[in-house]
Amino acid sequence: MRKFSRYSCYFCKIMLATILLIDDEEKLRQLLARILQLEGYQVLQAGNIRQGLQILQQQEVDAVICDVKLPDANGVEAVKLIREKAPSSQIIMLTAYGNIPDGVQAIKNGAFDYITKGDDNDKIIPLVARAIERAQLQRRISQLEARVGKRYAFDSIIGKSAAIRQAIALAQKVADTTTTVLLTGETGTGKEVFAQAIHQASSRKNKPFVAINCSAFTKELLESEIFGHKAGAFTGANRDKKGLIEEAQEGTLFLDEIGEMPVELQAKLLRVLESKEFIKVGDTKTMKVDVRIIAATNRDLAEMVRAGHFREDLLYRLNVFTIELPPLRGRKEDIPALVQYYMSVFVGKTNKKAMELHPSVMPLLQAHEWKGNIRELKNVLERGVILAENSLLPENLPLDIQLPTPHNSHNVLSAFDLASVEKLHIQRVLNHTKWNKAETARLLNIGLTTLYRKIEEYKLDEER
Repeated sequence: MRKFSRYSCYFCKIMLATILLIDDEEKLRQLLARILQLEGYQVLQAGNIRQGLQILQQQEVDAVICDVKLPDANGVEAVKLIREKAPSSQIIMLTAYGNIPDGVQAIKNGAFDYITKGDDNDKIIPLVARAIERAQLQRRISQLEARVGKRYAFDSIIGKSAAIRQAIALAQKVADTTTTVLLTGETGTGKEVFAQAIHQASSRKNKPFVAINCSAFTKELLESEIFGHKAGAFTGANRDKKGLIEEAQEGTLFLDEIGEMPVELQAKLLRVLESKEFIKVGDTKTMKVDVRIIAATNRDLAEMVRAGHFREDLLYRLNVFTIELPPLRGRKEDIPALVQYYMSVFVGKTNKKAMELHPSVMPLLQAHEWKGNIRELKNVLERGVILAENSLLPENLPLDIQLPTPHNSHNVLSAFDLASVEKLHIQRVLNHTKWNKAETARLLNIGLTTLYRKIEEYKLDEER
């Protein structure tokens, strides 16, 4: 038995895999179990399919080695029953010499492979190892898909405000349909997050989600990216290329910044929406496609239609179900939850220890206008976490947030009064001059004596 040790070393017992043996011939079952146990596998045994299914119901198994002929089931039935109980387990069928056709039929019904009874053990061990490897790979893929689905689910959208909940409710209603969706709202409001959530909540969730920003390409490149091209269609087109619309077959194509799509390409997109067909660049053959379109824009498409920059018929096709995403300044009650989430993300990314938010910071964040919306908030917090030590302080924020403009300063006076503003400004200028007090006094247009008094009064620290 020692000759099998090379397989043990190579496959490293594939994460302490578990194997279930189902065979009514006890001596053969015990022998095979002993061989597998010497390889380091955990082996469970059952004398018939009923006992085997009971074990599968109670314990996760990587591979099942099952006899084709059992007292209570034949091989084909066994494969189906095992598949129902343990979809990720790989099934290897044991056949007698005269029953190889049964093994072949079992594979057609979903078995991984078959071995004949009496085969050399050198064939059994690597076959089992490959089956276990596939089972564990499929399990990891399933776990990854589950995490991705959770990440992009509606529950992952942060916020309890009425505005964001209304947008989520509309998206949930339209998700499991084939209806075209138009997401509108300012830049940074999370339109792609909503598009992903709609896709994950639809029957297309196991098919591709493909996204493209229409403002990131020239007309020629955008046409090739979306619709693909034939070899020789233009200089540099050395081979056929699939377009993203073809890559998204049976899934979802997300067209971000649809208002930036050139008018010439809008007609081709309209054809996809109307007849589910398109033509590659340089081709003459029409191709059929089954794809759901979700578009997004921060532009006023109706105004663009009036200006002649957007096709009216395309707007009607896109505007079947519109969801407007609220700006962050319209849902400021969600800022604390967003801050808590993104701070934890960036603390983890920068390998820092747990970081607190200074009490004076939240009023500043809630008073800010956030013209860049959630994207701007994320950038501010990432920068702040990098600059901060144990606590994120006002001075770790950009100056326009530290020093509120007159139209919003009344919101933060209780936590950020005039003296606090002066203190922060003097601290910032001192840092700028590397604590050159004469230069600082000159820039502040105050006397050096006054500056010394202010430093002492505000207890300013050169180490901050």
